[in-house]
Amino acid sequence: MHRSAPRLTRILACAAVPVMLVVAGCSSDSGSDGAPEASASPSPAAKKSPSVAPAKFTQLPDPCSVLAQKTIEDLVPGAKSKGGTAGKSSDAASRGSCSWNGLDDNGVKGSQYRWLDVSLLRYDSDSSLGVSGEQRAQQSYAKEVDKAKATEGAKSVKTSAAPGIGSEATTVNYTLNKTDEDFVYATVVARTANGVVTLTYNGTGYAGAKNPSSADLTEAALKAAKEAVASVESVNK
Repeated sequence: MHRSAPRLTRILACAAVPVMLVVAGCSSDSGSDGAPEASASPSPAAKKSPSVAPAKFTQLPDPCSVLAQKTIEDLVPGAKSKGGTAGKSSDAASRGSCSWNGLDDNGVKGSQYRWLDVSLLRYDSDSSLGVSGEQRAQQSYAKEVDKAKATEGAKSVKTSAAPGIGSEATTVNYTLNKTDEDFVYATVVARTANGVVTLTYNGTGYAGAKNPSSADLTEAALKAAKEAVASVESVNK
């Protein structure tokens, strides 16, 4: 059976072009116009929010109650207010602070000034960002340590790990000249789950009294920080 000339010419032309062009441009004898059939594209799956662990702690204690009265008496003799002075907070469940200060006047032996501050932070999990409360607290913990190390005017800055306090803790020691006196500082930053506690303790001697030693201040600050962390953990049980 002989093929018609036009049909034979068409077959030869299609055989001479690359295979991919044949598929797109050469039709069969069925009478198709060569246009590719439209295929339905699968619709993209709906994006789901990342799953994150819920925050362990849902509240914070009253910052002025995280330390026992005996602790305040030992660390801040002659405290102006044993109940402490609370810092302002627009969200007491997420942040708060309290401070104490006092001058222990020893007459001709001079005076000892002490200042103590406790700051509490709590972080919720954020499913929209896929970040847990604990991860956010870890980031905050690192920032608080860096902030203490970068205190303006601080001299002889030293940092050391503080094991046994919460999930992780760091002590930052330095001296700072204020009102023509050298103040000795010990700051302890601790994280427990999704909570961060920063405790700063400093002091100086007036009227010829010797300055407190960094070792003594640090020992007292570590004990107080451990007590504050325990208060955060206890209120969430």
